[in-house]
Amino acid sequence: MTRRLWIADRVSGERAYITGQNAIHLARVLRAHQGQQFVIAAEGVSRMGTILSVTEDQVEFELGPVVAETRLPQITVVLSICKFDRLEWAIEKLTELGVASIVPVISRRTEPHLAKAAEKRTERWRRIAHEAAQQSRRPSPPEIELPVPLSKAMATAEGSRIVLSELEENVSLKSALADIAPPITLAFGPEGGWAPEELEAFRSAGWVVASLGSTILRAETAAIAAVAVAVSCLE
Repeated sequence: MTRRLWIADRVSGERAYITGQNAIHLARVLRAHQGQQFVIAAEGVSRMGTILSVTEDQVEFELGPVVAETRLPQITVVLSICKFDRLEWAIEKLTELGVASIVPVISRRTEPHLAKAAEKRTERWRRIAHEAAQQSRRPSPPEIELPVPLSKAMATAEGSRIVLSELEENVSLKSALADIAPPITLAFGPEGGWAPEELEAFRSAGWVVASLGSTILRAETAAIAAVAVAVSCLE
């Protein structure tokens, strides 16, 4: 039995099925065989799975007992679109940290060519999150939404809402988290930070503006650091 978790692509009753590249990896690389056991995430629950059949197109499992109940933090990340290599790294690490969803947004300072190309990258981002979820043994990847304008994400965010800004001098993220309960939404600006009118719009919409400290962090670094702080506070 391997410690790696595999997220089922399809579940039918007490049967789970792995397809696509994961099936090829199981068949060719791991040389999986009938009777071998793996941990399978089926509809958000981690269960022991016993292989019934293996081909490069599909691996079929019989589902057994629940292995563990995984509690993930109820955190949504609103993340301004930045250079794709950095954004993809952030998606991978945010998935490992357990966030529930990631909302890519187009803000005032988002580079136009990145905003234009972002929607076509969404499926790639979802694949990255799927792989990171399996690696980190979480039973389901975060939801990766299609890119939206910042104004829409700002208006539809739920729960306790905090926007991070390097311009904030009085309220730290830790203090902002002290008296709130999940679900939590954290918003992070692009390179160059939020435009002044965007910060004012956040305040007018009831968001709390908070700081991660006096140093200036890259957008992806700020997102990962802030989520780590939030997870620690929630626990």
